[in-house]
Amino acid sequence: MANVTSLGRLETLLFVAAGGFAGAIARHVADTLAGSLAGTLAANVAGAALLGVVLSEPHADRLSTETRLLVGTGFCSSLSTYSTFALETTRLAGVTVAGLTLSGVAVALAYVALTYTLGFGAILAAQALTRGVIR
Repeated sequence: MANVTSLGRLETLLFVAAGGFAGAIARHVADTLAGSLAGTLAANVAGAALLGVVLSEPHADRLSTETRLLVGTGFCSSLSTYSTFALETTRLAGVTVAGLTLSGVAVALAYVALTYTLGFGAILAAQALTRGVIR
């Protein structure tokens, strides 16, 4: 993602760690305010949008290596999370030792579709926005 050759390894790790710390707190706040399922959805969509801004071509090169490490690698990675998304989707499906329930599977599939649709849309909207703002 970022050219770390201009930074030392410790500096690189500190930027990622600082962004990760802030992203994890933001993620916790999202879950606290919106609830687990809605918080995960909001965090994943917000993370996708922010990453779309930070890494939007050709604007990504205008941001410093430090910013890309702090915001892109650190913050966005901790804010959005595939593991929680996967766990919550499995819970929605009603996976148990006995198997799946049809209604639960439909809800889980709808949640997956909504998450991906909003996530891709957030990236596209962020890229379109940055193209209009940053020239």
